[in-house]
Amino acid sequence: MANIKSQIKRNRQNETRRVRNRAIRSELRTREKAVIAAAEAGEPTDELMRAVQKRLDMAAAKGVIHPNEAGRRKSRLVARSTQTNEA
Repeated sequence: MANIKSQIKRNRQNETRRVRNRAIRSELRTREKAVIAAAEAGEPTDELMRAVQKRLDMAAAKGVIHPNEAGRRKSRLVARSTQTNEA
């Protein structure tokens, strides 16, 4: 256990951020799965896609995920949903 005052505070901050980031990542995965499931079922994914893209951008802006990762995940989702709708 840290005995330096600044490190004790840093540990508290890290734990708070870890819990928050975990919740955000979990929500991202849930929303992505919803888009994929809707695409495979042949349902329209416009509204779901807009929501997941917004959440990915927000997570990237907050530093939860890297901006390039957000772009890559959005690109893959769009490709996957259009590919399933064409078939």
